Amino acid sequence: MDSNTNVVCGFLGGTILSVAGGYRVLQHPRPERVFDRIADARWFLAVSFCDHCPTPAGILNHEGRVSFQNEASLNLGETTFLPLEHRKAIFETCLTLSPGESTEYALERDRLLNIWGLEIDPRYGRVAIVQAQSSLMPT
Repeated sequence: MDSNTNVVCGFLGGTILSVAGGYRVLQHPRPERVFDRIADARWFLAVSFCDHCPTPAGILNHEGRVSFQNEASLNLGETTFLPLEHRKAIFETCLTLSPGESTEYALERDRLLNIWGLEIDPRYGRVAIVQAQSSLMPT
């Protein structure tokens, strides 16, 4: 009997495949790249998801810090994209979401964010993927 267990799973529009020595992400630009831990493969896909968003997007952790932000968010400014006074409520919102579920969060009447709560790495708990619904221009 073969004791190897093969794993294939989808995560944020990508595919993670177990291979000898770790995990491969099919969408990785270097096909030979093998991640030691599935959490590292998930992190790559989360960053890639945000990086490919045309609107400001980032990853918010439980400490209220933006762990990653895309170019649109950098151009806008981190605190314009995710004002400090909203970060705790945004993160608390992500804690209420089921896997794969998203919700809207209103910063202001005309500024909406999409939020997903994700378990990327069990050592650090849930993170919030946050994406602006449209390009925000500083006022």
